[in-house]
Amino acid sequence: MDSFSAPPSRDSSQINPQAIKEHLQNELAKEFTKQLLETVREKCFLKCIPKPSSSLSGNEQSCVSKCFDRYMEATGIVTKALFSGKH
Repeated sequence: MDSFSAPPSRDSSQINPQAIKEHLQNELAKEFTKQLLETVREKCFLKCIPKPSSSLSGNEQSCVSKCFDRYMEATGIVTKALFSGKH
């Protein structure tokens, strides 16, 4: 049993703030990744694949790849800008 599924304790010395922080960061990273991939999948699919079929054409593959690369680059720029500011 991990510290998050253990029943609450009255002894505050058992609370590990670092573990809570790491857990929250991991959960936020998972959710961010999930949302990013869903957005990219939706946007790039709509933009690059006008008529879905059983396989992608070369142009469709190239378009999806470039679209994904642009989203990842933009996300990196925005993330860097958000976290480089003084807090």
